Amino acid sequence: NSRGAASFLKDSIPLTDLSASGPFEGYDLLRRGFTSVKSELMPRHPLELSEKNFQLNQDKTNFDTLRNIQGLHATLKLQMEFRAVKQVQRLPFLHSSNVALDTLRGNDEYIGFEDILNDPSQSEVMGEPHIMTEYKLGLL
Repeated sequence: NSRGAASFLKDSIPLTDLSASGPFEGYDLLRRGFTSVKSELMPRHPLELSEKNFQLNQDKTNFDTLRNIQGLHATLKLQMEFRAVKQVQRLPFLHSSNVALDTLRGNDEYIGFEDILNDPSQSEVMGEPHIMTEYKLGLL
């Protein structure tokens, strides 16, 4: 056949057409983990949502105070440092402690619930390391 390999690939069926989609798609346990009914429920108490956003609200208040005291440049510098520190993480299948972020926020001097019994939202992640890394990098 004189058409070459390019025309053969063009005529073949792409793999995305063979995968299930829509209402008949299966749940990918390796990529998404176990499902939790608790996460799908509404907050049980009015303060639960406030507690989930506590660190975000505290950061916003601290930035506003810093901006009023020292000016816009101090807030922008600190936000750039936060953004740079958040990007440094371990591989997807390992828990990242974010020590540098805790140091910037001043949380390294306090002992909290998550230091003793670990944060419940950061439970162990089970899965194949190679698959999880390729999924995080967008190769799958």
